[in-house]
Amino acid sequence: MTQLSPLLKQATPVVVDHAKGSWIFGTDGEEYLDFTTGIGVTSTGHCHPDVVAAAREQVGKIIHAQYTTVMHTPLLELTDKLGEVLPAGLDSVFYANSGSEAVEAAIRLARMATARPNIVVFQGGFHGRTVAAASLTTAGTKFSAGFSPLMSGVHMAPFPYAYRYGLDEDSAVRFAVRELDYLFKTRTAPNDTAAFLIEPALGDGGYLPTPPAFMEALRERADRYGIALIFDEVQAGVGRTGKFWGHQHSSATPDIIITAKGIASGFPISAIAASTELMSKGWAGSQGGTYGGNAVAAAAAVATLGVIEREGLVENARVRGEQLQAGLREVQSRFPVIGDVRGRGLMQGIEFTTADGRPDAATAAAVQQATTKQKLLTLTCGPEGNVVRLIPALVVTEDEITLGVDRFEAAVAAVSGAVTVGAATG
Repeated sequence: MTQLSPLLKQATPVVVDHAKGSWIFGTDGEEYLDFTTGIGVTSTGHCHPDVVAAAREQVGKIIHAQYTTVMHTPLLELTDKLGEVLPAGLDSVFYANSGSEAVEAAIRLARMATARPNIVVFQGGFHGRTVAAASLTTAGTKFSAGFSPLMSGVHMAPFPYAYRYGLDEDSAVRFAVRELDYLFKTRTAPNDTAAFLIEPALGDGGYLPTPPAFMEALRERADRYGIALIFDEVQAGVGRTGKFWGHQHSSATPDIIITAKGIASGFPISAIAASTELMSKGWAGSQGGTYGGNAVAAAAAVATLGVIEREGLVENARVRGEQLQAGLREVQSRFPVIGDVRGRGLMQGIEFTTADGRPDAATAAAVQQATTKQKLLTLTCGPEGNVVRLIPALVVTEDEITLGVDRFEAAVAAVSGAVTVGAATG
């Protein structure tokens, strides 16, 4: 009997029958409040009627029109629509299928444009699982171990992870900037450095918002040394953090931006955007792909951007995110196993630690499993596996956030009780 690869690990036992909005309806007859959204993909909720209608209509017209062979109108419409939200000056777009592909296209462009070999990434970043993208990923060795040699020319600098270092944010930023400057003296000279690649909020690395001052320090050094600044907005973009782009919490702007995940509410499409001047420095034939910019996915993306605009979902993410974080901080005040609560908008992380401050992956995993029993779907992340992440859809309501926090607290209480009893009987 054929089965899925044994290397795939299911986060929950749920088998979906159908889904709508923030809810997944299982084949077991249960209703689950979904705070995973396909790892931040179903931005407008499951099966938003506008997105469904756009995809259905497009399927009846043409499903696949390879866009360097024949152009199709959904991609032209999407490019126009993206132009309304892209940072100023980023007026040239290349489309692919996945975040990993877009990341690789971005670093290829940066290397070609600068004629420099090296890329600086930051500890805890996640940029994908393909060979080059995994070489850039430091969110955990599981993403890059076992298939060396990896791509060369990658150098890692510290991320200002204040909680881990036991520092306040300003001190963590000063430390990380100082170490970046030291990296220029010890590992990669500025004139050998093609790009900085960073997430405006770490995803798999632990749901850590990147401090604005650090983003701005990168922009200053990029300008000073002629380095391309690449923002990986695959998870933090498209309204997730309460701004349309995650980097907009700072004054820093990118030379290249990467988007995927929530841009099409579940259909596979990704893109990079840069100025026409920068994009033109790539070599002829260096961009392409069979399925990139698929017509159905592009139509879904156009519909998604329309829904986000008409329904005010970026603002909803901000308001509901504040509600979610406030509720989680109240839970934290009642349970010492929660060491830190952080995030922006609807991208919230809860870090579990032991009494002496060490990462507590066992409790985080137990809580994630316990939330499923409470009919709330969550995920873990972080290099230590000790962070539970909550990623509601941008359409989530006030009542759903309240319910989600209540169910999360019930899960923490159940696990904390089990831990207490286990410790007592041990």
